Amino acid sequence: MEKLIINGSRPLNGTVKASGAKNAALGIMAATVIANGPCLIGNLPEIEDVEIMKDIIHSLGVKVKSKKNQAYFDASTMTTSDVETPLASKMRASYYLIGALLAKTGRASIPLPGGCQIGARPIDQHIKGFKALGATVDISENRISVSARKLVGDEIYFDSVSVGATINVMLAAVRAEGTTKLVNAAREPHVVDTANFLNLLGASIRGAGTDVITIEGVSELKGGEYSIIPDQIEIGTYMIAAAATNGNVYITDVIPKHMETLSAKLEDMGVTVENGDDYIHVVGNGRPYAVNVKTSVYPGFPTDLQQPLSALLCIAQGNSTVTENIFENRFRHLEELKKMGASVETEGRRAFITGVSSLTGAKIMASDLRAGAALVIAGLMAEGETEVYGLEHIDRGYESIEKKFSKLGADIKRVPYLTRSGS
Repeated sequence: MEKLIINGSRPLNGTVKASGAKNAALGIMAATVIANGPCLIGNLPEIEDVEIMKDIIHSLGVKVKSKKNQAYFDASTMTTSDVETPLASKMRASYYLIGALLAKTGRASIPLPGGCQIGARPIDQHIKGFKALGATVDISENRISVSARKLVGDEIYFDSVSVGATINVMLAAVRAEGTTKLVNAAREPHVVDTANFLNLLGASIRGAGTDVITIEGVSELKGGEYSIIPDQIEIGTYMIAAAATNGNVYITDVIPKHMETLSAKLEDMGVTVENGDDYIHVVGNGRPYAVNVKTSVYPGFPTDLQQPLSALLCIAQGNSTVTENIFENRFRHLEELKKMGASVETEGRRAFITGVSSLTGAKIMASDLRAGAALVIAGLMAEGETEVYGLEHIDRGYESIEKKFSKLGADIKRVPYLTRSGS
């Protein structure tokens, strides 16, 4: 087991390069299964979720070769549409293989997906979409099996905006007969990136980035090379950390438009944010001002940045209210922040934060991926030493987080530790 030891109250300074987007990478890797030719995917983040997805795809008989930040996939060797590896139950995005395999072979069977415990995350909209395309769905013994003699396009209205359902049904629909229209579709950048990759392979997808996506089915997809967009959540994490430590940080290889909502919120807090063509420059200007935050689907404030930003709000001047409209169980990190001196109360989907002048180091445990990022930010700005446990969550979505922060001047290191049982 490992933990992070952080000695805080050090301003971050320098330049950090954004990694590829985790959420785009997972959808795009699943899409390579549909292709009839080899695919080379670049700008892949070196994170646990990407490695798990590679292993799951390889378990299907797909040829997978990796080197730093890129991977080669050749599905011509695929031998099965049944995902048997238990790895699939550890990562929620494994469900993208349902849509991909359905498009490729007309059937798919995988363990019910897992992932962070941040609230109820049903896959009913995925199932609705698959059924609309002509598939039958069976869920039993902790597995979901989907099959169709023929996929036929249809107009599908999502009852709620879902990134996962939008990408998953889009994957299946690229080889459906006729036209599929996804209404009330998610607009997130990783939806657009997955659509762009599919179009590169020969799909016909229009409207990605809007709430109506139109897909004309094609008979096959070829191979191709593609580079994944930068990770807006990682970028946001470094932006918030720069503000939290009164730092002066350039984040490069970014798409500033993807960060507009966070940039505006930080500016409301008194933080200086400068956008370039492919960089963002963040300068902290002393103790920030309190703001209210309400999470929403893109282009609203992203739920994945709610937890990191709430850490910064703990030292803001005044009272802040955070309303979590996406997941109902995304405030578990606040109990850990209380150990550091934060003044926080929660009521249902709202958190009320009264800013304190500073936080104090403590031993704290990450309960999920973005909670882990919030705790690291808290440790960076706290006085004294902070120990962050639960790194298996952080490693799912952040590439070399301690190395990147170290290059910005943070006193942070990863060290092993023994559990109470000594194992």
